[in-house]
Amino acid sequence: MFKYFEPNKIFSVTSKAPKYVLILFIIVLTIGLTESLIFSPEDYLQSHSVRIMYVHVPAAWITLGIFSTITFLSVVGYIFRLKNFFLISKSLAPSGLIFNIIALVTGSIWGKPTWGTWWAWDARITSMLILLLFYIMYLLAWRIYENNNQVFKITSIITIFGIINVPIIKYSVDWWNTLHQPASINILSKSTIHESMLIPLMIMTAAFTLFSLLIFLMKYNTELIKIKNKGLDRL
Repeated sequence: MFKYFEPNKIFSVTSKAPKYVLILFIIVLTIGLTESLIFSPEDYLQSHSVRIMYVHVPAAWITLGIFSTITFLSVVGYIFRLKNFFLISKSLAPSGLIFNIIALVTGSIWGKPTWGTWWAWDARITSMLILLLFYIMYLLAWRIYENNNQVFKITSIITIFGIINVPIIKYSVDWWNTLHQPASINILSKSTIHESMLIPLMIMTAAFTLFSLLIFLMKYNTELIKIKNKGLDRL
């Protein structure tokens, strides 16, 4: 099945996809912002500052999702010698880095009126900062070893160590006393967040997912063009 991941076959699709993803992103984002800023109620304690949640939470989710995907692709790519899996991972990483920064910045902005401080060495905040460092190390490895097959091994090692931090971020509020509240959204049990907040949160998550997909497609297409110009049709 891996033959379907050959660059030539993928490029015929990915080169046309960005414009459609962009249009869909604008539509979903417009709906999400309308729901978040107009129809979603203010919190009885946090007032309108709670609306930062509609940016902060989706950004954090996407950050974790992208790093998990990068790790999976890197490990599978290294085991089966699928260089294109590493190319996909490399193209996903900038999106993850951007949303990691957004999650930290919006968390800081949200923390000021809620906790009274811009920054605290809270377990979840600290572990998110550590994940940011892994994203930076991953991208730096590609810069340093880009023309060397050693990059596949190095980036795989970085992601394997980095993925250990993902469950720590997820369960930090359960394992330690932190400033963050316990999870309000649960897949296996009933969520405690009201639908008036859950719906715009899901729409904004979809919008940010489309944005990360857009960034990925532009980056990936650029990488495929570089490969084509070098005369390497198979990876």
